Amino acid sequence: MGPIDKRNRLDKEPFGYRIAKNNTVFIDYQGKPIKSLKGTEAEKFLQKINAAQDSKEVQLILAKITGNFKRGNERLASTKKKRSP
Repeated sequence: MGPIDKRNRLDKEPFGYRIAKNNTVFIDYQGKPIKSLKGTEAEKFLQKINAAQDSKEVQLILAKITGNFKRGNERLASTKKKRSP
């Protein structure tokens, strides 16, 4: 798994997930919710998680399912002031 996680960011285990009573899966990044899965998407996800060999593989599955949600400009976008008309 070395070539996939070149900077070893998944070793810190930034992703987590919770399963609700209605089988909805909530995925977190550093304790903040970023995605929720329901229905067949949640079932497929849970099958992949149960088949994972170790925690790093679980982190990789979580990273892939969340997609490219961080682009590096989150702080900049949140500090920009809105123009008034």
